Amino acid sequence: MAKKELKTNVMRVLDSKKLAYNHYTYDNSTVNGVEVARLLGQEPDRVFKTLVTRGKSGGFFVFMVPVAEELDLKKAARACGEKAVEMLPQKELLPRTGYVHGGCSPIGMKKQFPTYIHQTARSEERTSELQSHHELV
Repeated sequence: MAKKELKTNVMRVLDSKKLAYNHYTYDNSTVNGVEVARLLGQEPDRVFKTLVTRGKSGGFFVFMVPVAEELDLKKAARACGEKAVEMLPQKELLPRTGYVHGGCSPIGMKKQFPTYIHQTARSEERTSELQSHHELV
């Protein structure tokens, strides 16, 4: 009997929409996104991380930025019309999104939150489907 492939929420969503994707795995002892990109043979500017924030109003916002960059919280707040945003504490990530730290995606979260994608994703063919559904910052 063949072993059943474990799927993440994002994989299930993409499968249901019949969208092609590449699934990568890596040793989860890797400490940062730049390392992960290199392990996968990708340029760090072509690999994005998903960051979840909470606005001053209590709303949640998701940002996708290149793994080598940090989210500018002031620019993020302006982009989503908040006075300020802060990073969601790691202990709140799984219960709020359904994802663990280091494996978060804006697709397939328990609840959909406004999602902003870094402007450099505009040139990436692989993000074209996301661009049609989310605002680029």
